[in-house]
Amino acid sequence: MPSQAYNGKPLPPLALYVHLPWCVRKCPYCDFNSHGVGRGAELPEAEYLAALLDDLDADLPLVAGRPLVSIFFGGGTPSLMSAEFYSRFLAELAKRLSLAGNIEITLEANPGTVERGRFLGYRRAGINRLSLGVQSFQGDQLRALGRIHSGDDAEAAVEEARAAGFDNLNLDLMHGLPGQTPELALSDLERGLALAPEHLSWYQLTLEPNTEFHSHPPPLPQEEILWEIQDQGHARLEAAGLSRYEISAYACPGRQSQHNLNYWRFGDYLGIGAGAHGKLTCVEDTGRWRIERRWKTRQPEAYLARRHDLRGFVAGRNEVVDAELPLEFSMNALRLVEGVPLSDWQAHTGRAMTLLEKRLGAARNKGLLVEDVTRLQASSQGLLFLNELLALVSDAGGK
Repeated sequence: MPSQAYNGKPLPPLALYVHLPWCVRKCPYCDFNSHGVGRGAELPEAEYLAALLDDLDADLPLVAGRPLVSIFFGGGTPSLMSAEFYSRFLAELAKRLSLAGNIEITLEANPGTVERGRFLGYRRAGINRLSLGVQSFQGDQLRALGRIHSGDDAEAAVEEARAAGFDNLNLDLMHGLPGQTPELALSDLERGLALAPEHLSWYQLTLEPNTEFHSHPPPLPQEEILWEIQDQGHARLEAAGLSRYEISAYACPGRQSQHNLNYWRFGDYLGIGAGAHGKLTCVEDTGRWRIERRWKTRQPEAYLARRHDLRGFVAGRNEVVDAELPLEFSMNALRLVEGVPLSDWQAHTGRAMTLLEKRLGAARNKGLLVEDVTRLQASSQGLLFLNELLALVSDAGGK
């Protein structure tokens, strides 16, 4: 890779996202590219592995010489795939790209799809971090969410993961669930914390377009109850030693998700697999630098067919033009509790600091930014009203 710097900085770190699109059953709140196949379905593992490697090979010229700092297998339900699938993929990946010595390799897993002994196979394949989609421990809530596991299944999955040697574990929990009270939300947190995860993602249920919940909304808690749940839950997580480092993410010291941090710090990432998205900083033959977002064919059958199609796997792409960079950068960086050095804004957007400084005063006067002239950092109030803060900060790029 050329030694030039992007807007005065070296190229950002590079991660890899791999999408596995199948799940047992589509959840009514899910707007991800996931496709229910039912229990016991035989998935096209060999075909999909071959397609992923072809997809990767087509993208390799864009990232030649750049090491991977993290890998994330997301879905769908990646734990529907066998350990052998991941072992073979990671072996082939290592032939094509260099991996950082301390690389984080995460696999998302559904507690209802993990057969006994499978976690040990995943660990031996090279996966060193698990993210379990628990969402809730309450039977009524899990049924309302369309989940196929129970609270006991979730606890058994954690026990199985620990026995397999996983010492870096994330639990996904949701709040603001249908009919949920603060007591029920705190009960979920208590059961989750009792499992001593290194990382806990705690996020509010939202009704996303093109989901069953959006078409037929369930009865969600009133706003004052949601505020109470958030306040009490945040205090409980912090008291348990899990520090908030992103809007909906808490971690033990040194256990923040490196893959997600790379997103929020505006790092680069390859996206392979059905419907996967990527963001890359590219250099053209002329020496011009640009940021491109690209996405792959979405439907699994169509994605597999693209192996034999001259069009390749890319379904679309667009360049992030200069006018979009302030918003693109800010909407990521401001999710981080610690924010970013103020100098990063100019380095990533190429805009003069004087443009941003005109807006920072207004945001600070509203209490949306921390009073620190060296950092771009949302206050606790700013994290709650992030859209308002983004409107102030990102507009600085275009005026």
